[in-house]
Amino acid sequence: QVQLVESGGGLVQAGGSLRLSCAASGRTFSSYAMGWFRQAPGKEREFVVSISGSGGTTYYADSVKGRFTISRDNAKNTVYLQMNSLKPEDPAVYYCAARIRGYNPPPPATTNEYNYWGQGTQVTVSS
Repeated sequence: QVQLVESGGGLVQAGGSLRLSCAASGRTFSSYAMGWFRQAPGKEREFVVSISGSGGTTYYADSVKGRFTISRDNAKNTVYLQMNSLKPEDPAVYYCAARIRGYNPPPPATTNEYNYWGQGTQVTVSS
């Protein structure tokens, strides 16, 4: 069983920045691929970015490429999402997810490839 707890969401002006964190339980965190997804009201959950267990491989959705950066600290069992240049289309509940089994690169980008999910953190962008 893996528990994921997101934090760092909040209200920010358009063009601003936020950093989300996701703390994970589990003794083999460095073997988990991790992903960030988001879900806006009335929309399906969508992929944002994923990262391999070592942190050496990342995979971004086109909508956030160049603005968002994923990273992880395996010593702290934590994955981060640095969000810069936030836009009015970015507001959503952001979820982190863990995949505990192997996969073919790049790190997974669909919801059904992940085994565990956090409760989500709200990101709101004011114009």
